[in-house]
Amino acid sequence: MAVDLRKIKKLIELVEESGIAELEVRDGEETIRIARPIGPMVVAGPAAAIEAATVQAAAFQVEPPAATQSIPVPQSASAASFPLRSPIAGTFYRSSEPGGVPFVEVGQPVEPGDVLCIIESMKMMNEITADKAGVCTAVAVGNGQPVGSGDVLFRFA
Repeated sequence: MAVDLRKIKKLIELVEESGIAELEVRDGEETIRIARPIGPMVVAGPAAAIEAATVQAAAFQVEPPAATQSIPVPQSASAASFPLRSPIAGTFYRSSEPGGVPFVEVGQPVEPGDVLCIIESMKMMNEITADKAGVCTAVAVGNGQPVGSGDVLFRFA
């Protein structure tokens, strides 16, 4: 079976852009199936305000995974705590440029539509936005770290 990686990459892009959960393509005896989890995550598409062509992933400072931040949450509030999960796999960035001010800090309130981070996936910069209001209680991923689809990025109360 000869695998055309360009075709597979294009199919993956189509699945991500369309928001469908699963795609299966058959050509004779060959079958390609692409599936991804669907959840209450929000992706605002490529960050038009960010000049993606000029942003180099290597230029971002990489923090070790242990460099996550959190603040204590009162017991009553922890029950109402909710995570924001990554809708796509890629590289997590807290700001729009290397050394820039993070979009959100621990303890900062956010409103629906506020940009929280950027995930670079397949050479595209995707803004991840808040889908509901809350206060950031934890940043679960270090800047420049890889994330998978469904990984927790932030926690909110």
